[in-house]
Amino acid sequence: MNIFSISDLHLSGKADKPMNVFGDGWENHFEKIRADWLKKVAADDIVLICGDISWGITLEEGLFDLRSMKDLTGKKIFIRGNHDYWWNGITKLRRAAPDESFYFLQNDCVKFGNVVICGSRGWTCPGSCDYTDVDEKLYLRETERFRLCFKEVEKIRCEGDKLIVMIHYPPFSQKSPETLFTELFKEHAADKVVFGHVHGDTYFPYRTVKDGIEYVLTSCDKVGFTLQKIL
Repeated sequence: MNIFSISDLHLSGKADKPMNVFGDGWENHFEKIRADWLKKVAADDIVLICGDISWGITLEEGLFDLRSMKDLTGKKIFIRGNHDYWWNGITKLRRAAPDESFYFLQNDCVKFGNVVICGSRGWTCPGSCDYTDVDEKLYLRETERFRLCFKEVEKIRCEGDKLIVMIHYPPFSQKSPETLFTELFKEHAADKVVFGHVHGDTYFPYRTVKDGIEYVLTSCDKVGFTLQKIL
């Protein structure tokens, strides 16, 4: 079982949001991702998608884009991003999933073999260029949501199990390398943390090791619209 990740697909099957306005690299970007996916991923593999899945506003618009991924191999694990307005009600979403290969995490976790995967959206961290006083409340709230994640992890994680954490926003910044998120990830002995949200010319390290945990940036445009091997 291999585990890959890619984030920020920004699909727009039902929304008028062509991504090529952000640069020529985005032209036919999902076709590039699809080709790489089908080349790499076997039926028993897992792909982690760390948010900003669809530009859709309603659940049906989001589901339209999810269905375009139905023929992609492997198990597909999703968390919500800041642009996933269509993601409204986790129970309703899980019931509407295109098939059993789609998993949606919201302050909880799943386990496959000896790997536990948990996830939540997160938020902009202190020290980020766009962090303001308004963000403090949301940052603290998202920290509590990760505490809920780890309570669920503790129920199913056994000795020797690996733990992968999914978060949409970068869990630290260049000015603040230690945050409440990184403290929690260290406390709960995460092995890998995957995230997205970062685009364009914004600098962020692709792979960073902090306290023995590898942090992996997987925004699709930052990684050449290719899946990144996590485990």
